[in-house]
Amino acid sequence: MKPVNIALRKADFAPHEQTIVTYADITATSFCYQNGIQALRLSNSRGHLVVLPYYGQMIWDAVFDGVDLTMKNMFSMPRPASDIAGTYGCFAFHSGLLRNGCPSPQDTHALHGEMSVASMDSAGLECGEDDEGAYLAVTGLCEYVMGFGDHYLAAPRIVLRPNASLFDMAMAVKNLGGAAMDLMYMCHVNFAYAKGARIIQPAPFTPERTQVRTAVPGHVKTTPDYLAFIDSLATDPSGLEVLDEPERYNPEQVLYIRDPASDAANNTACMMRRVEGDAFHIAYNRKEFPQTVRWILVNDDQQVAAFALPSTCEPEGYLAESKKGNVRSLAPGEDASFVVRLGYLTNHEADEAEAYIHAL
Repeated sequence: MKPVNIALRKADFAPHEQTIVTYADITATSFCYQNGIQALRLSNSRGHLVVLPYYGQMIWDAVFDGVDLTMKNMFSMPRPASDIAGTYGCFAFHSGLLRNGCPSPQDTHALHGEMSVASMDSAGLECGEDDEGAYLAVTGLCEYVMGFGDHYLAAPRIVLRPNASLFDMAMAVKNLGGAAMDLMYMCHVNFAYAKGARIIQPAPFTPERTQVRTAVPGHVKTTPDYLAFIDSLATDPSGLEVLDEPERYNPEQVLYIRDPASDAANNTACMMRRVEGDAFHIAYNRKEFPQTVRWILVNDDQQVAAFALPSTCEPEGYLAESKKGNVRSLAPGEDASFVVRLGYLTNHEADEAEAYIHAL
């Protein structure tokens, strides 16, 4: 069937929640937070997502089968901010696109780039059916244009299906400028930290394949003991497979999963299996995302296990990634697209997913 598109208007969002559309057992409702930030709740029989359609199209909240997938944070609601640190309570955001990661003192870009908190030009809902069946999607467009600089069109997209606890987070970008454009993109997913959980990945926990970051960025406050600790982890990261020692992650730990195994179509997956037997899951294509980053932080204010961040680059800022050759270039008129499938798995679903990862 031909998709039905519903254009949204900021003026239609009110403090009280109101239904916009119900389609194939999925309902989209709209509301505003107290500070005026617009939100959409996509709900099916398994749970819901809260998407901020005009604010970087980040996913603020994700709950399925009664399990909250979102990191513990200090924010009761999203907040207007010039970079993502000012509203760091979301479940997932689009990190990039021209710049990415933590800026060094010599970098001039914002933390995790301009797209993370971008003001969207338009947003909508799409009801449709494809090879996998019915879906309801949040859509949007953001045109970035800078005099004497870059010009691109970004089209993020969130797709939820009936009776599903996995959903798609996608980004498409096209270079509208007359010169080549830098591209650095990470799908930054902030899953909740679950004590005792086991990380299942298609790579061994060896120093070569699960590499601990030893170059600590300036925003991380360190001590001699912490620096000695990460040096020891760099030689033996196997203790990071099970999240049974929260103190290991204060300050944060960042790791790079090198050359994760994939299937014949370049698809791969990672999973964090909780002690209850269920799991958080993320799947992506290694051709789209050549890098996999892990970030875990546990303190009194924030608890997050971003166990797999699919990315085109590492998160050390533009200058460092340029030196590594990790900054992609888009020619004039060229486009790029990225899709990540993520969410929650029941015990039985997690058994099947774990077998798939081990078979890669």
